[in-house]
Amino acid sequence: MRLILLGPPGAGKGTQAERLVKKFGIPQLSTGDMLRAAVKAGTPTGAKAKSVMDAGGLVSDEIVVGIIADRVREADAKRGFILDGFPRTVAQAEALDALLARTDMGLDAIVELKVDEKALLGRIEKRARDMVAAGGTVRADDNPEAFKVRLDAYREQTAPVSAYYARKGTLKTVDGMMPIDDVTKSIDRLLGA
Repeated sequence: MRLILLGPPGAGKGTQAERLVKKFGIPQLSTGDMLRAAVKAGTPTGAKAKSVMDAGGLVSDEIVVGIIADRVREADAKRGFILDGFPRTVAQAEALDALLARTDMGLDAIVELKVDEKALLGRIEKRARDMVAAGGTVRADDNPEAFKVRLDAYREQTAPVSAYYARKGTLKTVDGMMPIDDVTKSIDRLLGA
């Protein structure tokens, strides 16, 4: 199973990806996680991405596509993968199509979580409060100001990706405002799981 989860920041892509990982036994390839790991490790890619990510911006296509190209070739992704947070631009979607064509891989589904943007801010604030209450550290980009920047960037750069896949006839949508378990059930129905 190879699939893409689309939706704005805070839509629940990560939560649903975790459930799909358990169901299908395939890795979640979150560019955000991969980039944060590169930042933590102090790699050259991480250093380039850190200042952009801290401000809520999007890193360059070149960096992200390179990370994805390397990752889909790893052994645990041979049976499939879930892309969460990628592609973020139409150029990345086109680069992904080319990458998958070169490696004789196809996508089984592109699922978009549709959400109310105003409600997302509340989700982000709750996620930050819950993280602090649990003794964790809030990500630098999980605050209302950075979230608004991320949401604006999503609308400008990433929302067109949904239209790209819709034109190709491959986009499937789910109401991401439903309770988490209902979102999972809807995704399962779309995937025939």
